[in-house]
Amino acid sequence: MLHNRRNFIRKGTAGLVMTGASFMFPMEMLSMMRKKVGANDTINVGLVGCKGMGFSDLSSFLKMSDINVIALCDVDENVLRERTADLEKAGIKKPKWYSDYRKLYENKDIDVVIIGTPDHWHCLQLTDALQAGKDVYCEKPIANSVEEANIMLDFVESRDRMVQIGQWQRSQPHFVDAIKYVHSGALGEIRLAKAWAYQGWMKPVPVVADAPVPEGVDYKMWLGPAPDRAFNKNRFHFDFRWFWDYAGGLMTDWGVHLMDYALYGMKAGTPKSVMALGGKFAYPTDASETPDTLQTVYEYDGFSILWEHATGIDGGNYGRNHGIAFIGNNGTLVVD
Repeated sequence: MLHNRRNFIRKGTAGLVMTGASFMFPMEMLSMMRKKVGANDTINVGLVGCKGMGFSDLSSFLKMSDINVIALCDVDENVLRERTADLEKAGIKKPKWYSDYRKLYENKDIDVVIIGTPDHWHCLQLTDALQAGKDVYCEKPIANSVEEANIMLDFVESRDRMVQIGQWQRSQPHFVDAIKYVHSGALGEIRLAKAWAYQGWMKPVPVVADAPVPEGVDYKMWLGPAPDRAFNKNRFHFDFRWFWDYAGGLMTDWGVHLMDYALYGMKAGTPKSVMALGGKFAYPTDASETPDTLQTVYEYDGFSILWEHATGIDGGNYGRNHGIAFIGNNGTLVVD
């Protein structure tokens, strides 16, 4: 069983992450794809955070017939009902429900945990999962601070468990080809790498009043390690990412994918210095806190890396609304 689980994490995720970007897979198709597998050959999965990317990740896992989902955890009972109905369309019986992830981790039958919760929960939930003896697939961004990332890395390195973070672009063939070309030296000396995201679809977050906690929501558990605040729908579900209590805005949403590849291409570690300029220039009076406009320069010996993002604007460098460019003496490679 241990060998099977390790095989799954090493080989299976390489295939599933390539399809993870397609946000929601039709459940009816899953029912036709999945084959019967003996109990001894199955890997039992529990999902923590079922609303968005967490369930998308689970849907990708379930394309492999040896995956058996036996537990769902979410602070919103409405989401648990919705996702259970989705799974039933795929012929999957109702998993156990949890509102407290720690109770799910106590389930000895679970081999792998998928963490699809907001960013502010990742550090605790990943380290707790490792202590509970689970393998982990955790959504990006890995953490909200360097300190949290270091804590998580220490846990990963001190335990015999497989951990993968949701940087699925690393498994896409054209990204793999691009990095091989960059590392081949064909571009000559690379003096600048750029990464950017111009997101015209992102509109202002309207200011709304605080409200009572919706029925079926364990809001105290949703806040977890974040500061205690009254419930506001802007800070819940998808829009949490625009508030400092829980996330880091567009840079830690799209930026972690694109900056990861800029760093990977340049074989770059810790920069000598970082300078950032920006602010709320597009929507200065909306409800969000994180910058809607940002330029950040990372200084290294012999080259720089530049990040830039803007909401409410399409276009961007090289006519692309997002991407990474490696600018060398012999030429420039752009990948998105």
